[in-house]
Amino acid sequence: MLFFRNDYGQGCIPEIMELLNNTNLNSFVGYGEDDLCLQAKSLIQSKMIDHDVDIHFISGGTLTNKTVISSVLRPFEAVISCDTGHIATHETGAIESTGHKVITVPNVNGKLTPQLIRKAFDEHMLTYEHLVYPKMVYISNSTEFGTVYTRQEIEEIVSICKELDLYLYMDGARLGTALMSGVDYTLNDLAEWCDVFYIGGTKNGALMGEAVVICNESLKPFFRFCMKQNGAMMAKGWLLGIQFKGLFENDSFYRAAKHANSMAQKLQDALSELKYPFLMKSETNQIFPIVTDKEYEFLSSVVDFEIWEKQDQNIAIRFVTSWTTTKEDLDSLIEYLKQAKALED
Repeated sequence: MLFFRNDYGQGCIPEIMELLNNTNLNSFVGYGEDDLCLQAKSLIQSKMIDHDVDIHFISGGTLTNKTVISSVLRPFEAVISCDTGHIATHETGAIESTGHKVITVPNVNGKLTPQLIRKAFDEHMLTYEHLVYPKMVYISNSTEFGTVYTRQEIEEIVSICKELDLYLYMDGARLGTALMSGVDYTLNDLAEWCDVFYIGGTKNGALMGEAVVICNESLKPFFRFCMKQNGAMMAKGWLLGIQFKGLFENDSFYRAAKHANSMAQKLQDALSELKYPFLMKSETNQIFPIVTDKEYEFLSSVVDFEIWEKQDQNIAIRFVTSWTTTKEDLDSLIEYLKQAKALED
């Protein structure tokens, strides 16, 4: 069966596996204070030459979001997210479990807008201390719909955050695909715009791991205390350092994301030619066609993918490409899509 379910269903890129094999019998100090983590941090820092950032490695995205948000916010403070944001939909109330409310607003193509942020903020100012205080804005790039924020969109969000004195936190689980989608900004720009963001490894060729980048000086102290308290500090921390050394030593991070995007866009083009409608057009590696019940029944027998949204007569599904997706995989999927469409004739 073809695999288009997610972008973390395989192991790791060869560069990481080589590092794992070469260091397997070496001995390291624990908790991320080893030379491999220091080397990985230096490599990431080199991509943000205009900024002095703190970098920390955490094993997964939900744990990263929980640790970052709980470390930044005071007990009565809350985070604004669009209604499709990962913290609002796929993390089992992890943020709320720390006592911090997630204030959700309607998404616009999977994104937040300055107008939505202002509206949520103003509504919570009406009775002031009787409601939680919005203090952080959470955005995902790329979004849960595979869309990407433009430079102008981010700069406008930065502007409203500064005006309202809100922290900006970017979830970068799929940041590689966002950066390789043709945008005119880099990690160096993100370090200028965000108070905190993270670079996703799990969904871009690593076995595991996310790199938290703290840009705001006031948020840097005591973060490792928060990591330890949240169970986010691995004893074998060098394993996370290896992931990001492998990703950034020779820019494999970017190549893996570029390949995933390329495969996805070819798939999206083929779906368009076959007259499949879309829930939303994507700029990255998540593609959302809409299929009939008959098409779904056939496709699900030969391809592993997820249902994204059930509609009255149809089903929106999600195909995800990754660094492992081959031309042969793609050609086979397109052939199956042709066969599924023929069932409706």
